[in-house]
Amino acid sequence: MRRVALLACIVLAACTQAGSVARNQGVYLLLDTSGTYRDELRKAEQVILFTLSKLEPADSFAVARIDTGSFSEKDIIAKATFDERPTTANAQKRAFAQKVHDFIARENASQYTDITGGLLQAVEFLNEKGTGRKTILIFSDLEQDLEKGYKRDIEVPFKGFDVVALNVVKLRADNYDPRQYLGRLEHWKGEVEKAGGHWRVVNDLDRLDKML
Repeated sequence: MRRVALLACIVLAACTQAGSVARNQGVYLLLDTSGTYRDELRKAEQVILFTLSKLEPADSFAVARIDTGSFSEKDIIAKATFDERPTTANAQKRAFAQKVHDFIARENASQYTDITGGLLQAVEFLNEKGTGRKTILIFSDLEQDLEKGYKRDIEVPFKGFDVVALNVVKLRADNYDPRQYLGRLEHWKGEVEKAGGHWRVVNDLDRLDKML
């Protein structure tokens, strides 16, 4: 009888744990390093520092570059899950910020822009972390330019994700034909929403405070 009662307690504990909702959040920020966007990276660094200041213990954060083939762990510049101890968490955040600063100071412009690959890597990373809230920030002009041989005609599984495009600057060609700019926004909005995600565009970076 005792064994049955003990087994019931174990099962109930496991079900409670499995059914509980994680309250931490995960943020994955994609940095466009293409030639058309390279000059915006200093602004991106400020966004990263602000995000670090808002994240709490057990939250996860990663910053990765968008380059020729972005579906790769090697493109992650910095990543961390923050400790519950304030001193340890602060040390993690300082190290994180330094890695980002060093990367921006030395990084050369990438020739191609694989946004889809970066989004796939972001989804994989945040799903693995199992955070309660999952946010992907894209710091880019949203112009995808794939090298010959790369195939990206796939649906990214965005269900349960907030995808936020930040600082979507206008390209020179957009001044001649604004439909190109609007078309890029509509394309990515469609890709995210048809796969079950939530899409937003934030060009006024002061509004970022309300999202984190």
